[in-house]
Amino acid sequence: MAASTASRLSPPCLHAAPHHPLRRSRFSPLRAAKLEAVLSIGTHVIPHPRKVETGGEDAFFVGGDGCGVFAIADGVSGWAEKNVNPALFSRELMANSSTFIKDEEVSQDPQILLMKAHAATSSIGSATVIVAMLEKTGTLKIASVGDCGLKVIRKGQVMFSTCPQEHYFDCPYQLSSEAIGQTSQDALVCTVNLMEGDMIVSGSDGFFDNIFDQEILSVINESPGTDEAAKALAELARKHSVDVTFDSPYSMEARSRVRNKYILPVILSLFTSFFNSFAKKCMISHISFRLLTCRVLMFLGGRSYLELS
Repeated sequence: MAASTASRLSPPCLHAAPHHPLRRSRFSPLRAAKLEAVLSIGTHVIPHPRKVETGGEDAFFVGGDGCGVFAIADGVSGWAEKNVNPALFSRELMANSSTFIKDEEVSQDPQILLMKAHAATSSIGSATVIVAMLEKTGTLKIASVGDCGLKVIRKGQVMFSTCPQEHYFDCPYQLSSEAIGQTSQDALVCTVNLMEGDMIVSGSDGFFDNIFDQEILSVINESPGTDEAAKALAELARKHSVDVTFDSPYSMEARSRVRNKYILPVILSLFTSFFNSFAKKCMISHISFRLLTCRVLMFLGGRSYLELS
């Protein structure tokens, strides 16, 4: 399934499906504040191969309220093990967001929008989510819960990135139908002052887990418009996701987490035991010594798994 739109934001447009970058770019530059800032958004959606028939578990909406607003919700797939369709929660959350964006209480506050949309969502499940609103002055307000992400690109460089919120690796914060989940109060809230020509790239973890920043910059630089850039980015992320030889940002992060959480403590523990024993012998023998930097390599499945120095 694919969805593609590119225009100045007008009526709210609700979409259900996964893995989709949204952006404004130099192809439709941000206007000077005195003329009122405007977003032009291109979108593209590619469901996971095993989820094509159901349309995927993610959802997003684009609205023209204010100077532009968009949001992405990534349904947590673990609910499928409980015979719950993970897409229902994310879709309802986005539908409610598109409704409450017109509420005066929201007033260009993405955190309040999340609060009201979450409270109105009755479906069982949970989702990570990000909401971004543009003010006419060029200020982009962002609220996110979990690992949906957003990057701002300026003059060919990534000048801002949101940070994922996780309980531990691969277990992100999430708005949930259960009390154990997070709320809008747990959202990461930030603002970015945009400049003319800035570009925004936003998507679920399924996008950012499979594409590097430099690839994003290259694709945008080679694309004639927002729709074309959105499609090219999504296709590249999909291509990487099914390539077992591609060392993705996700796999690199996984190795780093394993190293830091499991392997390093074991190595340090063994080294400490050895060092203490060796030091005692040196002290008894009045031998002076110094430590040398060592390199330790570990391999898993024929690929370099860890390197310490």
